[in-house]
Amino acid sequence: MTPLMTDLDQFFIPNGRVRLHVTVYPQADAETIILLHGGPGVPDPMSEVAFELNKQYRVVTFEQRGTGLSTNPDEDYSMAAYISDIDAIAEHFAISTFHLFGHSWGGLYAQIYAEERQERIKSLFLCSPASGTNTLWQQTEKEVMQFNKRAAGFWNWMGMGWNSLLGLLGSDRAYRKIFFQVLKNYHQGFPDLHVNRMQLETVHAKPVNKTRAAIIAYKSLSTVQDPPFSVLIAYGANDIYGESKQEVQKRYPTSTLVEINGAGHIPWLHNPMAFGQVLERFYGRAK
Repeated sequence: MTPLMTDLDQFFIPNGRVRLHVTVYPQADAETIILLHGGPGVPDPMSEVAFELNKQYRVVTFEQRGTGLSTNPDEDYSMAAYISDIDAIAEHFAISTFHLFGHSWGGLYAQIYAEERQERIKSLFLCSPASGTNTLWQQTEKEVMQFNKRAAGFWNWMGMGWNSLLGLLGSDRAYRKIFFQVLKNYHQGFPDLHVNRMQLETVHAKPVNKTRAAIIAYKSLSTVQDPPFSVLIAYGANDIYGESKQEVQKRYPTSTLVEINGAGHIPWLHNPMAFGQVLERFYGRAK
């Protein structure tokens, strides 16, 4: 049964001086799925995904370091630090293995973690994942920029350019404006969907800028010919990424690739019925 909001458990898990704001959707005697939101630096509870998965699993979501209510006083946004956050959550719940679901940047975060902690992964669901680290991240950024340029229109695009500059210089407010427009662009063609401005009030420039630099500096990810866990890669038919998507499937040549019709970059909102069917099929096998 999908839980009521009062059934959710929210608290902080420490990782050194970092405090991770965690939400747990409980399910007795069930395996655990950890959800990794996109961004970087943009909180997203992904509650629709969590509610659906909670029918059979305990679901754990968290706001990534420096994002939302999660702190990061030392401003360490290295990939090693991100990996240690998932380790800290797993250790808190005393779980040696778990399922990992990542969306967008979170889909790349999931791949980075899985490469370093393969023995902990029971299954890997990559939902519209960013395509890779290092130069591949830069290629992905160019594809996303082209998508936003087409979707925003001239004046909104000019505003995004100006706010991008201010964001790089450290303006939280500028990044909040950018991500508001970005989400509007992602929902273009879905007039019933609206951007939650309150969700963006805890966007800060440092996590965005420092995480991006760390991703570019990180090593390129390896090809995983025969992973010991199931991998599914799902994109909306009108997703934000271009040719770089092929690199994810090359990285996991035995994975299942799904294209969700009538959806863009956030398929659980754009086509919830089709997305729910993908979840059901995959996690039925993963168990």
